[in-house]
Order: sequence, then structure tokens, then C-alpha cells
Amino acid sequence: MRVLHTADFHAGRNLRGFDRTPEVHEALVEIAGLARSERADAVLISGDLFDTVNPSAEAEAAVFDFFLRLRDAGIPAVAIAGNHDSAARLHGLAGLLGWVGVQLVAQPSANPLDLIRTLETRGGEKLTVGALPFLSERRLVKAADVMGGDVGAWRQKYREGMGFFLRKVAEGFRGDSVNMLMAHATMDGAVPSGSERTMQFDLMNAYTLSPLQLPAEAQYVALGHVHKPQQSGEMPLAHYPGSVIQLDFGEGGEKKQVNLVEVEVGRPARVTPIPLSSGRELRTVRVGLEQVESRLASLTGFTGLVKVVVQAPSGTALPGLKDRVLRLVPNTLAVELDAVQDDLALPNLKREGLSLTELYERFHQERRGELPDDLRAAFREADEAARGQEEEVPA
Repeated sequence: MRVLHTADFHAGRNLRGFDRTPEVHEALVEIAGLARSERADAVLISGDLFDTVNPSAEAEAAVFDFFLRLRDAGIPAVAIAGNHDSAARLHGLAGLLGWVGVQLVAQPSANPLDLIRTLETRGGEKLTVGALPFLSERRLVKAADVMGGDVGAWRQKYREGMGFFLRKVAEGFRGDSVNMLMAHATMDGAVPSGSERTMQFDLMNAYTLSPLQLPAEAQYVALGHVHKPQQSGEMPLAHYPGSVIQLDFGEGGEKKQVNLVEVEVGRPARVTPIPLSSGRELRTVRVGLEQVESRLASLTGFTGLVKVVVQAPSGTALPGLKDRVLRLVPNTLAVELDAVQDDLALPNLKREGLSLTELYERFHQERRGELPDDLRAAFREADEAARGQEEEVPA
């Protein structure tokens, strides 16, 4: 059996005012073509079909066109909702999508076995999929627990809640079928892409699953949520295919892919990454104030999208800087000033007596406003863990 695994379309993504939907559509056309050329028996989509809960008409058209292309190729699909999707909206579309061969699981019902979906391939083989959509941490961890500030307790309660669903899903696996699990979640040890919109979440890292919680009966675990392609478990075999294009500058330089999973009943799965060529390359360029023209001249002919970070002394007036950059690199989406702060130049005078947590709180206050209590607690826990590791290193 050959199963194509993809995730994290984020149709409707807008980057600094630039609509990425045409690139997402291009990638989805490419993936549908791969499903046909690689003779896929089924396609799994592990969440975040859309970038917002109210996607644009163009975003919906891109995703629905993808499903229609699979229908025309006679390839069934199973999809789950991610944290960016509206579970209620997708649940309302599930019946219609079923008519084109897409089994969509957007939210759990009172009967956890409703998360089990079964496909029969053209060769007569059976595929059983435990489809676990994104479950909001707020639904699994009570607000009162969060207010208590015990990050370890939050993580444990979340894992217990997810563990219940994972055990129920495993009850639906069959001995005469290929068994796969789908989930939109963060696994312990998952390496983030550096995406600008997820860095704060990754810093907290409060809600994760352990690979030990994944049901051993699953021959492959099709994960979504983390945008950097990677293997996240061996027993059972678990993979993130990553996002289908470089979605923001934090993903610049990443190679995008889908996974082809070859598997037989009762046998280990084999995973082959297939690279994607769609989507414009994103690049961040850091230049000194005196090097703007000379450094940016090297981008002549670059067809991707650019973010330029100009380093200059704090307090420097830079009228017309953005216009200077755009004249040199018209495909620049963002021009940012990285000012050298006085407190960085004189740490002994400005930072004396402050803990790392207090320094981070000051940084957050200057850049983003008041530091939330949960983020403060998570940072403090990470700081203490890091210092504990340092103390264990022999001199």
C-alpha cells in the first residue's frame, strides 16, 4: 500500500501584506500530481488546511480544487482539522466532502470510535486511520490549573487528556488492516522551524506528547503542526512532513516535502520524502548601515521574497531607508531596523543585579508589552532546567 502524507497547507496565509495563496495552490496542484504519478492508494492531510478560521474565497478554492483533483484521480483522502482551522466550519463541510472521497474529521464526538476511518484501496487492501484532530489545550486543561502556574501540572493534565483519545483510537485498529494514526500536535523533542508566528509557543513548549503515548499498533503516525520536516518517533514510526511552502521568513531556506509511506499489513512502514518545488524562496538579509547598497546588489535576479534587517546605532535617524532598499530589491516585503541598544553595549551598568528572567521580562515589555504569567513561568522553568544541566557538567 502506498500512502501520501502531507500537512499544514495554511491556505490564505498573508505575509506582510503579501497573499501567499497562489503559491499554496501551486503546491497543492503539485502534490495532487505526485499522488497520481506515485500511484498513491490514499492521501492523509494532518491539519491546518487553512491559515485562519475564516478563510478567503481564494483559500477555499485552492483547497477544494486539491480535493477535486484527488477525486478525478480516484484517490481517497482522510483529513483532520488543525489549530488554525475552524473545527465547526470544517465539521459542517464534512458531509459534502465525503461525496468527493474525502473523509474529514474536524472534532471529536461523544463516541471516540467516530475518529476511526476505514478505506479500501483499489487493490482490495484495507487502511484503518485513527484520525485525531487538534484538541484545544483549553479543553483539556482547566483554566484554574493554568492560573496555578505549575507548568509541569499543565503538561501532565494535557497528556492525560490526549492519552484517553489515543487509547480509544487504538481500540479501532484491526489485525487484517494497515493501521495508521493521524494527529495535529507537538511531540517531545520536535524541532521548530523558527516560524515567526510560533516562536512564542515553542518557547513555552508546555503542551506536548511523548512518543511513548503513541499506540504501538500504529504502523505509521502522520503528524501535523510542526512546519519543519522530521521524524519524531521510531516505535511507532512517526513523521512530520512539514508545511508545503516556506510560509514566513522563519522558514527561509527549508526544503519542503511530502512523505510517501509504503506499508503492508503487519509489516514496518518505509518512508520516502519527496521534495516539492512550488512556492517562492524566502530570505532574510542582515546588513550594516554602511553596506546597504553593496550587500543588496548581490540579490539582483533573486526571484524570492526578502526581509532586510539593517543594523545601526540606537537613536540613528534613517529617513528614506525603506525606499533605498526597495529601489535595490523591489521584492522586499519588510525592512527592519536592528538598533544596537545602550544596555547591550554597557551590560555592567544597565543589567547589574538582574536575573535572566527579569532581563527577558524587560525585553518582552519593550518589544511586545506586558509578559503573560504563563510565559513567565515557562521561561523560568526553562532557565532553571538549563542552569541545572550546567551544574551537572564536570569542571
